[in-house]
Amino acid sequence: MIHFKSCEWKNFLSTGNDPIKILLDKSPTTLIVGQNGAGKSTLLDALSFALFNKPHRDINKNQLINSINQKKTEVTVEFDIGGQEFKIVRGIKPAKFEIWQNGNLINQSSNARDYQKFLEQNILKLNHKSFHQVVVLGSSSFIPFMQLPAWSRRSVIEDLLDINIFSKMNTLLKERNTKIKEELIDINHQIELLKTKITAQTKYIKDLESLNQDQIEKKRDSIKVHKATIKETFEESKELGKGLETLLKEEEKRHKDNLQQSSQLNSLDLNYNQKIKDLVEQARFYEENDHCPTCDQDVGPELKEKKIQIIQNDAKGIQQEKAGVEKELANLKKEMQDIADKTNQLKQKQQRINSNNERISVVQKEIDKIQKEINQLNSQTGDTGTAKKELKDSRKSKEAFTEKKLEYVEERTYNEVIGEMLKDTGIKTKVIKQYLPVMNRLINQYLQILDFFVAFHLDENFNETIRSRHRDSFNYASFSEGEKQRIDLSLLFTWRQIAKLKNSAATNLLILDETFDSSLDHDGVDSLTKILDTLDSDSNTFIISHKGDVLENKFRSKIEFFKSKNFSKIR
Repeated sequence: MIHFKSCEWKNFLSTGNDPIKILLDKSPTTLIVGQNGAGKSTLLDALSFALFNKPHRDINKNQLINSINQKKTEVTVEFDIGGQEFKIVRGIKPAKFEIWQNGNLINQSSNARDYQKFLEQNILKLNHKSFHQVVVLGSSSFIPFMQLPAWSRRSVIEDLLDINIFSKMNTLLKERNTKIKEELIDINHQIELLKTKITAQTKYIKDLESLNQDQIEKKRDSIKVHKATIKETFEESKELGKGLETLLKEEEKRHKDNLQQSSQLNSLDLNYNQKIKDLVEQARFYEENDHCPTCDQDVGPELKEKKIQIIQNDAKGIQQEKAGVEKELANLKKEMQDIADKTNQLKQKQQRINSNNERISVVQKEIDKIQKEINQLNSQTGDTGTAKKELKDSRKSKEAFTEKKLEYVEERTYNEVIGEMLKDTGIKTKVIKQYLPVMNRLINQYLQILDFFVAFHLDENFNETIRSRHRDSFNYASFSEGEKQRIDLSLLFTWRQIAKLKNSAATNLLILDETFDSSLDHDGVDSLTKILDTLDSDSNTFIISHKGDVLENKFRSKIEFFKSKNFSKIR
């Protein structure tokens, strides 16, 4: 279990050079309040940055630097795991990333990416996505479990059940099979070369024993044939190699340019999607509301119709622009496929050239050998002792390579069987199936506590089935925001229970970011408060809210953020 103890930051977002330190295990429940922009949610960004080198919100990492001081950004998080004390220190301008264990700095033996991988896999045993599923529930950039794609849902559950080791094993197995494949290619090549050599040596011995002029002439004729082969092969390579390197570079440049263009178009397409989404929300507002909460004025039918018409026209224009971008993307995809095909053809030519060069080398060696044999035939009378010894050595080498080949083939077959077991459909799925009933039971228990009486069921692919008391079927997207939040809360507490059960991603820390400010009604707030009161004594919950006057008496302690001379402070 990860027991978070403190988080301290300075020159971070709206916090200046005077550091802010929050004790994370001081109180079972802590209310964090403050005006907009005072820095209430900074704790989330600080934890996310220190542990995973990325902000909690969807912003650029450099935007975390305090805009006034513009340097010396630093965050420190302290926690313990199984009696081991850890401290993570991460900074910007200057860049800093340190991992301390029991007061000793863990040496960074490789690059920062590997150091981060070591932190997540060997210490935290928790990645950024799983952290947000068991620690954080918020209303900003948090993505609820039910809104994650299927593969992301599975990844979260694998972390919770501590079965991602099978994925790592499968990756290592694939790497080993790739190495075996390369070794087999090399062994087969060596066997073929030895076959050629044995054939040549056998023939040489026979010719040497014959020792007559006819054999010598035949060898000379053979040399002529080999030379003709070399010439023919060389000419073929010369023709294949014309402009090959330039063409490869051109296709690589085209591929790079197209990737960049594709990225830009995809970004533009996403922007259009967001604009359309915003327009839909605006239209929905005018369709569903007759009164403006901002200006406190009634919205007449004519104004509503006019506003909706404007929005529809804007949406139509954006849809047309989006269609143009999608057409460009389709054309770009076709062009990239064409580049891939051409590049593949060019690489095949290069492979042919390499093969020809190897063939020329082998044939030239054969020519040299035959010439040597001719010289020997002209100078000696049939001493085959050396040739026979070489033939014997070649046959032994061939037998050794053949035996090694059989070993690799057997290992590859064995690995393929293991690989089937390590696939998502193998051992991992069996483990998940064992825990699914427990997960579904816990989810439904929490839903009932939150006064949401439905039958919620996740299958092994983590697709949901939700039935009402009348057995009507629903899905997550069909519910209101308040109902969705009840589901999200139930999943959050369920994952924390599963994590504690497996002792995988279990932690004392729970942060609810404006959860009480959003879609929960009065009964939902009371039900959630009851759940928080039932949490284990080793749980430390932080509630970030604008409703300090309403919630203050419901929690053990309070932290207030405020601005002083443009810098965030706490009291």
